Amino acid sequence: MKEIIAQLRNVKVILIGVGGLLVLCLIFQLGLMVGYKKASFSYRWGENYHRNFGGPRGGFMNMMRDDDFIEGHGVFGKIMTINGSALTIKGQYDREISVVVTNATVIKQFQKTVTVKDLHVDDSVVIIGEPKDSGQIEAKFIRIMPRSSEKKDTPSAMRKIEWRKI
Repeated sequence: MKEIIAQLRNVKVILIGVGGLLVLCLIFQLGLMVGYKKASFSYRWGENYHRNFGGPRGGFMNMMRDDDFIEGHGVFGKIMTINGSALTIKGQYDREISVVVTNATVIKQFQKTVTVKDLHVDDSVVIIGEPKDSGQIEAKFIRIMPRSSEKKDTPSAMRKIEWRKI
């Protein structure tokens, strides 16, 4: 009887070890999938640059600096052009990112929900979206950042001014 209990404990330890190894393999595979998706978006963005922005016919990858991959799930920057539901954003490292706005896109300015018509060239925006095979980002959420003149009257800006006076 004691031998059977000892064997069951050994089987239990082996099963736990195999289960833990399986979980580690799944986590590693998930990391590979995320890295592949990010690298694929960066590659497609470069290959479609000339279609999206009228850039060099050979693509853009030869001209890229040795920076990190292009962020496919969002961008922060200024609006360069607005063409219907397509935006061109000047992002990090002066990269031009093409963003598509859909009917499902939520656009917020402070607490108010606004439409694409309320966006203007030179507005600073934060965009969260999904990368598309065409090298564009499909916007899910857009936040219009306040202009510097709008920030002066906010309570947090007033607190900073008052604190500096002390």
